[in-house]
Amino acid sequence: MSKKNIASYSILLLGFMFLYGPIFVLMFYSFNESRLVTVWAGFSTKWYVELFKDQAMLSAVWNSVRIAFVSASVALVLGTMAANVMVNRRLFRGRTLFTGMITAPLVMPEVITGLSLLLLFVTLNMDRGISTITIAHITFCMAYVTVIMSSRLSELDRSIEEAAQDLGATPTRTFWSITLPQITPALASGWLLSFTLSLDDLVIASFVSGPGSTTLPMLVFSSVRMGVSPKINALATILVLIISIGTFIAWWYMRRREKQRAEEMKLAFSHAEQ
Repeated sequence: MSKKNIASYSILLLGFMFLYGPIFVLMFYSFNESRLVTVWAGFSTKWYVELFKDQAMLSAVWNSVRIAFVSASVALVLGTMAANVMVNRRLFRGRTLFTGMITAPLVMPEVITGLSLLLLFVTLNMDRGISTITIAHITFCMAYVTVIMSSRLSELDRSIEEAAQDLGATPTRTFWSITLPQITPALASGWLLSFTLSLDDLVIASFVSGPGSTTLPMLVFSSVRMGVSPKINALATILVLIISIGTFIAWWYMRRREKQRAEEMKLAFSHAEQ
């Protein structure tokens, strides 16, 4: 191995250590006997037991997961529709304004977004809680989905859809059989990104939340100011494992679908040549 390759791999290894080292340290200290998170006092799983006894933390986790799931699902639908308009309806009047309004949350500071949504909910006399947090998360998650789906839709080969319709397929059948399999990886990426952003949000949720609607980031942030509890480490370890397993399953499924689709296309071309 050349010196250049050794240097490249060393830099790559250092980068991974910088990114993932703190996460592994956090997971290691979740099995610490001591209440002090930086002092190792022996192996123990008691903090996992304490975690499942903490009703406030479990309630915050449930609120965050519920909000993230609904926000990601709704943002996926709305963002895909907006991307379809931006890509396939390029000549409609007001397209520039529409694009700017859709993508504004990407560049808008979260403080400004949270404050503006708070003023909106106060003006509409809405009770702040789970519903207002969900609406706020849909607002900024939709922008990310729109960007991802716009990029994917602009790369599609429209001649395949036109050929399917020429052969008698209805627009609905064309979408389900031709378009949807091609954009499935982008849909999965948009949903996972939206779910992660919603689950991680603190600033916007702090503005639009109300009594009884505390999310996990809000609870962790408030507890950190009084000292980090080892239960936070245990919770973070569980979330890392769940997300890692879910990401691996999604990658495996998309890879399998892409491979199956490539084989089907190869078989179709071979039959056409015969």
